[in-house]
Amino acid sequence: MSLDALLSLSHQLGREDRRLAILGEGNTSVRHDAETFTVKASGSNLASLAANDTTTCRFDKLIPLLSTEGMTDAAIDEALFAARVSTDAKKPSVEAIFHAYLLTLPGVNYVGHTHPVTVNQVLCSTHARSFAARRLFPDEIVCCGVESVFVPYTDPGLKLSQAIKTAVEDYINRLSRPPRIILLENHGLIALGSTPEGVLAGTLMAAKAAEIYSGAASISTTPQFLTEAQVERISGRPDEHYRQKALKL
Repeated sequence: MSLDALLSLSHQLGREDRRLAILGEGNTSVRHDAETFTVKASGSNLASLAANDTTTCRFDKLIPLLSTEGMTDAAIDEALFAARVSTDAKKPSVEAIFHAYLLTLPGVNYVGHTHPVTVNQVLCSTHARSFAARRLFPDEIVCCGVESVFVPYTDPGLKLSQAIKTAVEDYINRLSRPPRIILLENHGLIALGSTPEGVLAGTLMAAKAAEIYSGAASISTTPQFLTEAQVERISGRPDEHYRQKALKL
């Protein structure tokens, strides 16, 4: 998979919310092969990301961390530096650990993690779980899946990566499909895709859905969700599968 495609995706995600440019918020990654992937370096900015602001890492140096307990922050930092293919590369984002895991899922070649204001308005409210579990309109299903993975607030870094792995495995066991969107309570969203277009579409649609959800919740106590049967009908329609392929989702 292409580093140029990763940089282009990062720039698009960064431009979607100019406030991302204030800090090095969010991170992106691309899987190259079974051994390596490239992730945004710690402290870099999505909107202006350059090749030297990324770091190529080894899966086999990071995946085992998900099974460890009691690692100190210093030990985690050492592990991140040790995962670099080149010792001249910058320190990988601390969230490189969950990127490593997610890039091992079937069909996932790109990952984009951002903190859209519209999404965090919901994730920082008591509506977060229902927003993740339910769907409001057909295109949300097409781009974001039948539901999103929900991860309760967890300390960023290794603990969050472990919580994401547990939540994603539960999702796959229940629904027999990998997720498109992961929602992190009081934190942000993660979009998964086989292509950069899929990650961007998932991110934009999740942000749109959050804005619609907020508006619907302000009008009525409970938004008018689609029923489970309606969600399954949309997700199984051949014409929607055709659209997903055309949109490179």
